[in-house]
Amino acid sequence: MSATAIAPPRASVPLGPSGPLTYGDPTAYRWSVRQFDRLVTEGILTADDRVELLEGFVVAKMSRNPAHDNALSVIAAVLFRIVPSGWWVRQQSAIRLSTSRPEPDFAIARGDRSTYQTRHPSPADISLIIEVADTSLSRDRIDKARIFAGEGIREYWIVNLSDNLVEVFQEPSGPTGAPEFGRIKAHEAGQRIPWVLDGTLIAEVSVDELLS
Repeated sequence: MSATAIAPPRASVPLGPSGPLTYGDPTAYRWSVRQFDRLVTEGILTADDRVELLEGFVVAKMSRNPAHDNALSVIAAVLFRIVPSGWWVRQQSAIRLSTSRPEPDFAIARGDRSTYQTRHPSPADISLIIEVADTSLSRDRIDKARIFAGEGIREYWIVNLSDNLVEVFQEPSGPTGAPEFGRIKAHEAGQRIPWVLDGTLIAEVSVDELLS
């Protein structure tokens, strides 16, 4: 059974603290990545503040339910088994983008335990981002896909718990007027996802295992 190609997600407007905001909205204040980092460095924002910076807006992160937390454990076990030496699995840790400081559920970044002691990985460091989605599906599928495509993230997976799918986003447009991934496929139960790293097939990941 082959994966099913799906249409690119419908473009949406940037996220504000209480919902969508339009570009140029005079009531909205956009934080730079540097300003956001200062909030963290100075202790104004702490680990107890479940927020991330998306396109200049400080956005509340979605709450986690038991199914989401269980999926994190399952996926972590898969990644720790297949990720080769020279690459590092980061879980719910920040990555550095031009206007965003998201904390994806997983990011596979080049390096080892010491590489990111003094900095966050940037798109050039990252091979794969994975988000686990149920209540966050719309944000992950539309807003984060747009952000990651615009930053040139090579590959982005959404483990879609609501529909029992793994959605694979590839071929990012980079910083265009309307960033998007050129290739999006939905992989169903019983299928396997080929994961290529630096031109080498690393593994064919079982959808059933990711969703178990």
